[in-house]
Amino acid sequence: MAFLADALSRVKPSATIAATQKARELKAQGRDIIGLGAGEPDFDTPDNIKAAAVEAIERGETKYTPVAGIPELRQAISAKFKRENGLDYDPSQIIVGTGGKQILFNAFMATLNPGDEVVIPAPFWVSYPEMVALCGGSVVEVPTTLENSFKVQADDLEQAITAKTKWLVFNSPSNPSGAAYSEDELRALTDVLKRHEHVWILTDDMYEHLTYDDFVFKTPAQIEPSLKERTLTMNGVSKAYAMTGWRIGYAGGPQKLIKAMDTIQGQQTSGAASISQWAAVEALNGPQDFIARNKAIFKGRRDLVVSMLNQASGITCPVPEGAFYVYPSCAGTIGKTAPSGKVIETDADFVAELLESEGVAVVQGSAFGLGPNFRISYATSDAILEEACSRIQRFCAALR
Repeated sequence: MAFLADALSRVKPSATIAATQKARELKAQGRDIIGLGAGEPDFDTPDNIKAAAVEAIERGETKYTPVAGIPELRQAISAKFKRENGLDYDPSQIIVGTGGKQILFNAFMATLNPGDEVVIPAPFWVSYPEMVALCGGSVVEVPTTLENSFKVQADDLEQAITAKTKWLVFNSPSNPSGAAYSEDELRALTDVLKRHEHVWILTDDMYEHLTYDDFVFKTPAQIEPSLKERTLTMNGVSKAYAMTGWRIGYAGGPQKLIKAMDTIQGQQTSGAASISQWAAVEALNGPQDFIARNKAIFKGRRDLVVSMLNQASGITCPVPEGAFYVYPSCAGTIGKTAPSGKVIETDADFVAELLESEGVAVVQGSAFGLGPNFRISYATSDAILEEACSRIQRFCAALR
């Protein structure tokens, strides 16, 4: 009798975590490695948020918390949804989890039965399909194209939906592509969803505040209020507030879904860490001015990376509207021979040879469901990005 669960055979380790870990190991061996795999701001958590956490400790806020989150945080999230997204969620319609990952996982765990399908546009964040598989559902991938800026088209969404479709997972701005959907682009998709009343929408808005130029962020339930009763609007404090390690994600949704997720979380982790929740209260209620400052820095980094990558032989890099990733195509390098003598046949080969030859760690597009591409996180300093892009240019120039 097998000891491990069959479900494990359906799931792969996270490629982004693997790339980061590989870079760490090579650094420990003394190699000069630049790791561009982690999706994490290099900014420190703002001082007022850290101070709120210290104050919470000193007040003795160190006990178990309610499963769905402390009342003060659920209230702050409710106010945020109203203020920034025009969405009315009562605090009872809100749940707080240990990061966005737990919110997503619990939503799938609460709703998926064997045979249920989840539509996921590709490229997608590496964890979506693995969570669906672990929870017994089936993934229906909908490929996008570089020509359409990696945005799913209404006709393709229409064709992907079947009687078995339970969820559409929608991520804008996107990890890994940085693609963000305008109001018109969103409306084309919500028009499709209005026609399919059995399909629920799980929106991952984690990069909401990281959009550039004149882009205006909107979330699906805001564009089409009739979809709100079958939408789970997920967000968190990790990216905009530089709080990745605090592990706070949250969502607003219909009461019956939130209640089901609460039941699962009650038998799983219970409430998220008390100190982190009080820090998140300050993040959402406190000053927001640093977001614009950080955004301006990210925009400069984006422009630097896009410009330098488009000067690399065989690389095409579109300009993303949001997040802190670029998703360049390396199609022009396929079939060429690397300095090691290996022929580059896939984006995984490109990534492996780039790491071996130049010490730059990125993540292959095939891990995100669409290649031949690779993802770079530009959430690091200009100097590091400039050096990394120079090495990529040098590597591409050396291909024969």
